[in-house]
Amino acid sequence: RTADIRPGAILCLMTVRNEAVRLPWFLDHHRRLGVDHFLIVDNASSDASREWLAAQPDVSLWETRASYKLSRFGLDWLTWLQIRHAHGHWCLTLDADEILVYPYWETRDLRALTGWLDENGLESLGALMLDLYPRGRLSEQEYHAGDDPLEALHWFDGGDYSVQVQPRMGNLWIQGGVRARRFFASEPRRAPTLNKVP
Repeated sequence: RTADIRPGAILCLMTVRNEAVRLPWFLDHHRRLGVDHFLIVDNASSDASREWLAAQPDVSLWETRASYKLSRFGLDWLTWLQIRHAHGHWCLTLDADEILVYPYWETRDLRALTGWLDENGLESLGALMLDLYPRGRLSEQEYHAGDDPLEALHWFDGGDYSVQVQPRMGNLWIQGGVRARRFFASEPRRAPTLNKVP
């Protein structure tokens, strides 16, 4: 459906695999923010993801069974789609388990944000990936397609983040939170980074 992409449309690109339960709320949230069209690569889903996405009028869908890892974790696929379809457009690149929020997101849509970026000569927006989690065990939580994940995910680590400037690119390198505290407790410096350019 790429022929439906209008000049100035805000696009969202993503790779998915078996995300049927997350997709309804994800697309609705980002539509409310102002995404006009989604360009999505389905990487061999075995659930209803592909069929559900194919039925969405604002989704262009590609399928592959190729290696996610060998495509630099989907980056090669999404970069090709950007080269082919996204010149002159602001684009979001997100995962199905990510929720974009920014200052005043509840009252100012993505056009206001991208307008501010344009006015300030900024070509991208750096962000912190904040891991949210529920009270209690994950296995005890109920979640159904279309549910707002923020209704169950009330908790996050409010501190113990380390931030440094990466010399080569001049960007922020952020580590910490539950990833360092829980999964890399013995070596927090090896924890995944939490900085992203969505």
